Amino acid sequence: MAKAKAPRRTLESYTVKPINKTIKPGDCVLMRPSDPRKPSYVAKIERIEADARGANVKVHVRWYYRPEESIGGRRQFHGSKEVFLSDHYDVQSADTIEGKCTVHSFKSYTKLDAVGNEDFFCRFEYNSTTGAFNPDRVAVYCKCEMPYNPDDLMVQCEGCSDWFHPACLEMTAEEAKKLEHFFCESCSSESQKLQNSLNASRLSDTKVDTKRRRR
Repeated sequence: MAKAKAPRRTLESYTVKPINKTIKPGDCVLMRPSDPRKPSYVAKIERIEADARGANVKVHVRWYYRPEESIGGRRQFHGSKEVFLSDHYDVQSADTIEGKCTVHSFKSYTKLDAVGNEDFFCRFEYNSTTGAFNPDRVAVYCKCEMPYNPDDLMVQCEGCSDWFHPACLEMTAEEAKKLEHFFCESCSSESQKLQNSLNASRLSDTKVDTKRRRR
């Protein structure tokens, strides 16, 4: 006769002793990868359970994938701290948790004054079987028609309000930072083109907005 499986109980929270952090369902955590050369895995805790004695604690998680772990791989517009919420669920030992982290919405992440090691952002859900993303379309910017990468500097046209990469305008990032006014090619008139001037000696308080992460 097979031995009955020992009952397990659900925990509302659990303190991971090696890192002295308390976790609960809904928290995002960093988990130790099997290959020490790889970065920590990012996961969202769905449930915590232990045996009848409160030992052998397991966490039910939903994995976030990094762009390089997806079928299509990392692309130019993917941010360095971008992750995708996948449909991949798993059960892991709580001992593999290395720390807590925060996965921000895309909008919240772009408003951070500084990005820490524990900050990530997510704007897509990812189907790990088909490689499909939800949403399957996002807003694109610039002449290159690429989605916004919050790691990249961009300048905004005062006419159409679209954002542009300096490289796509054949200027350096330093030149873009010194722009007092900017009108894209489509919005420029002869008089407006004169305003696309660089001021190397002083930076105006009303210089063109730049779309850039502050580190």
